[in-house]
Amino acid sequence: MKTLKNQTLLYDEDCPLCRVYTDGFVKTKMLDANGRKPFHQISEDDVQFVDLKRATNEIALIDNKNKTVIYGVDSLLKIIGNTVPWIEKIGKTGLIYFMLKKLYAFVSYNRKVIIPSDINDTHKMQCIPKYNIKYRLLYILFCVLTTTFVLFEFSKLLTFLPKSSIFMELILATGQIGFQSIFLLKKSTETIINYFGNLMTVSLMGSILLMPLLIWNSVTNLPELIILAWFGMTIILMFLEHFRRVKLLQLPNYLCHTWVIYRFLALILILNLIS
Repeated sequence: MKTLKNQTLLYDEDCPLCRVYTDGFVKTKMLDANGRKPFHQISEDDVQFVDLKRATNEIALIDNKNKTVIYGVDSLLKIIGNTVPWIEKIGKTGLIYFMLKKLYAFVSYNRKVIIPSDINDTHKMQCIPKYNIKYRLLYILFCVLTTTFVLFEFSKLLTFLPKSSIFMELILATGQIGFQSIFLLKKSTETIINYFGNLMTVSLMGSILLMPLLIWNSVTNLPELIILAWFGMTIILMFLEHFRRVKLLQLPNYLCHTWVIYRFLALILILNLIS
């Protein structure tokens, strides 16, 4: 591959997603061995011309020779375009460029709820994206809708349960947000919305884990025992991930108990109200 030289990406070292794709650029030799650097290791010289606030939201690509910086989608297109020029050309075309910028912002502003991690307090400078309520709510909506449609399709596999509907699954998906909010009334709005983002990421994770089962069943009819076992393992993994996230957010452990309680209440609702 053609290497983009004398360029350095400032990436969020605490973001697993950022570590993976920036490391990929180096390993595929799109960038040279010094082509990436953790945000907290930014030099005093670089601070003079890098917009630090913008760099926490959009990954910054520093031209070490000319002392210039580009951000976000432009950074990624330049790196990839150096190897595959036509991708950069298409990526910067009108509507496609607009959509890429919106998609990038959607992921970047939500990266701490998509894949959360411990904050390293030893770093003087933290690469934490600005709290953006618009993109957070859009992300929560995306998770709710995805969960709704996947669970509706999954419900068709459980013949011993009453027939469900999209509307009922939507109520169940959004209901957990309302139920958990009861136990967070004393927290700040930002804390509550951040928790909801993590809560719905767990639901999204569960939906993704169920998708292979749906695909498999579309090829051959699976025994309900396998379906129930798969679903049970999915619930266990979701619980463990929810527990981990509650701990990272430094929220009360009882949120894990109420998370389980809601699911029992939802099951009772399904058995009694769906006809």
